[in-house]
Amino acid sequence: MNSEEIRKQLHALLTNFEQELKSDSLRNKVLLLVPCFQHLRELGKSLIPATIARSARDRILHYFKKYPAFIISGDELLVVSGIQEYARRVRELKVQFGWSIVSGLTAKQMAEENEFPLSNIDVTTMGPSDYILLSIVQDRDAAHRWHLANEIRRENISVRDKILKFLRINVGQKVTGEELKYLAKDRSEWARRVRELRTEYGWPVVTQNTGRPDLEVGVYLLEADRQSPEHDRHIPDPVKREVLRRDDYKCTVCKWSHDEWNRSDPRHLELHHKKHHAKGGDNTETNLITVCTVCHDEIHRNK
Repeated sequence: MNSEEIRKQLHALLTNFEQELKSDSLRNKVLLLVPCFQHLRELGKSLIPATIARSARDRILHYFKKYPAFIISGDELLVVSGIQEYARRVRELKVQFGWSIVSGLTAKQMAEENEFPLSNIDVTTMGPSDYILLSIVQDRDAAHRWHLANEIRRENISVRDKILKFLRINVGQKVTGEELKYLAKDRSEWARRVRELRTEYGWPVVTQNTGRPDLEVGVYLLEADRQSPEHDRHIPDPVKREVLRRDDYKCTVCKWSHDEWNRSDPRHLELHHKKHHAKGGDNTETNLITVCTVCHDEIHRNK
């Protein structure tokens, strides 16, 4: 049955209901509205033809892919899916099928740490039942990562240690904010703990907004399984970002960039103090240069 036929039937039901409103029988009114709800559900499902998407999950995915980087409300998904448990299907799309969908809560927590640089989206307006598809590219390794996250989530260690363990297992691999939030048992502090791992403990965790503009929004990456020297751990993110941008995201010694990364040469970019901390050097743009880890180690060996 096409959308127009369903609309006509729904119109007839609502027209008849006009007379029933004058009745004193509450149950008769309720029973007459039941087929109205059923027709509304069928009308919503018919908006996406079965030739394009047959199941509720497929209709939800089709709708997300049609409007990527838009805030999609749960009510919209309720209409196009035709089912009440649409949230479960959204979770399946994330966990089992690797689609980068973030909820309103996750987006807000990322924005608090300046990790949601989408100027066209106001995350403050998002509720728990709002969602955004961040990328139309499917991540087929996501199911394995979610399985690992589920195992680490149960361990009796701190949120920071859970996140670090997960990142170290997935070193050099992209992980999502939704995975890290789940790992932290949905505690709102997870985004702050990621920042602390970078800025206080020296782990090279990068995002689009902290040194890797090539990464997608909502993605985190541990570039190498090593901590920066203690004197390099407190460079403010804004300063680091400006130095990397000034140096064109390339090593100022050998000109290496992330475009050349490969598994046999897993280096990454760091900042080096021209005047060392021990000699009074500070964390300013004029005292910092971009170097790759290979050149950085060589500089300190020579010193």
